[in-house]
Amino acid sequence: MLSNPRVYTLPDTLTNARHRIALASGIALLVAGLVLVFFVLPAEFAVDPFGVGARTGLLDLGVTGQHVAALDAAASQGGAAGETPIIAPDEKTVRHESVTFSLRPREGMEYKYRLAKGQVLLFTWTASVPVNYEAHAEPDGAPRGYAQTYEKGTARQSASGTLTAPFSGIHGWFWENTTDQPATVTLEASGFYTLSHEFRAEEAVKTKTFR
Repeated sequence: MLSNPRVYTLPDTLTNARHRIALASGIALLVAGLVLVFFVLPAEFAVDPFGVGARTGLLDLGVTGQHVAALDAAASQGGAAGETPIIAPDEKTVRHESVTFSLRPREGMEYKYRLAKGQVLLFTWTASVPVNYEAHAEPDGAPRGYAQTYEKGTARQSASGTLTAPFSGIHGWFWENTTDQPATVTLEASGFYTLSHEFRAEEAVKTKTFR
């Protein structure tokens, strides 16, 4: 006849040790979670669900860090494919021109610069009377008479800014004197342009070469 099998149990000390380890692990996880929520999130990610970061100044660190990261990302993307590069070398010499045009009453005219794709033109123009204007361009190879409009305005006496050529072609402005008195338009422009063209109705095109 077989005797009853003996039942083995873990010693109480081992069981207690496991309980203590489990409790310590739980406390460690809780502390880590609190540190993450109260300190790491505000300081690293500008996330402050309980307002502790704002009271301790850590939120300001987080906001500054996010701002710096955004600036670094924008700078690094400046040279990516399809993006306008931050620095674009050009072998040509920068040209600067200041030119004044006379407009008879009700007369309009165009003035355009030849720019390669990606080249930038800095400009400012002023008119002695309010004029209508349109900034536009004619791409190389486009059908005769085609123009792409960038901006239009009415009764304006000045404008300034930068124009970045989205394609190679001639880029510039049309101005129209809608008044009954003579007017002048003065244009100042800087860039890597090589040619300019002046267009007026019933007149030959005037072309200027920049060397």
